Amino acid sequence: MTGAREISGQIEYYARAMKAPRIRESAARLADQAREAGWSHEEYLAAVLSREVAAREASGAETRARAAGFPARKSLEDFNFDHQPGLKRETIAHLATGTFLAEAANVVFLGPPGTGKTHLATALGLRATQLGHRVLFATATGWVTRLQGAHQAGRLSSELIRLRRYGLIIVDEVGYIPFEQDAANLFFQLVSSRYEHASLILTSNLSFARWGDVFGDQVVASAMIDRIVHHAEVLTLKGSSYRLRNHQIESLPSTRPENTAE
Repeated sequence: MTGAREISGQIEYYARAMKAPRIRESAARLADQAREAGWSHEEYLAAVLSREVAAREASGAETRARAAGFPARKSLEDFNFDHQPGLKRETIAHLATGTFLAEAANVVFLGPPGTGKTHLATALGLRATQLGHRVLFATATGWVTRLQGAHQAGRLSSELIRLRRYGLIIVDEVGYIPFEQDAANLFFQLVSSRYEHASLILTSNLSFARWGDVFGDQVVASAMIDRIVHHAEVLTLKGSSYRLRNHQIESLPSTRPENTAE
C-alpha cells in the first residue's frame, strides 16, 4: 500500500507538472479537513481545485488591472454616494455586474469637475478586470495621441482592430481640451470601430450639446454621440466638487448649470 509520504510526493510532483502550486499547498491541509468532516472523494477534489482556480483568477485580475493603466485604484465601496444623492446605487450595482460589457454597451458620466466621474469609471473598469475582461484607461487626449502615433506609422487600422479586442476602453476627461479636426476624426474612428462590438466608458464635464465645440464639427460630434448613446447608460452627476468639500470654495470656474445631458 502506498504510504502517506509517497502520496504527498506524487501530489507535489503532479502540482509542479501542472504549474498549480495552490494544489500542492492546500492538498494536505484539506485532506485532514476532509477526513474529519467525512467528505466524499469528489468533495475533496472539488475543494482542492477550487483553491487553485480562485488563486489563478485573482492573479489574472491583478495582471489585467496593472495593464489597464488606471491612474489610481478606486472601488465602488469607496465611493461616497451621500455626495451624489441623485445617483441610484442600484444602477451602479447593476453596471458592476458587467452585463453592459456582454452587450457591448457603453456608460457615460457627465457632470462638473470633482463629482466622482473618474472614480466611478475607474471602479467599473477595475470590476471589469475582476470579471475577466481586458481594460485600457486613458484621457481623451491620451487616446488621440495614441491614435496619431498609429496613423503616422501607417497602422491606424490595425491599431483600431487590436483595441477592439479589449472588452472595455475608458476615455476620461472628454471636453477639457478642444480637438483639432484631424484629432476629432481619429477619435470618431475609435468610437465607430467599437460601436456594437465592445464597450466604452466616457467621462465629460460638458453636456452633449456642447461636444460640437470640443470636436470643432457639429456633424462629427452628432455622429459620434449617436453611436455612443445608442446602447448606453448616461448618468449625470451634479453638485460641487467633492475634493473641495473642506475648503471655502463653493464652485469652480468651469462649473456651469448646463453641464447635464441634453
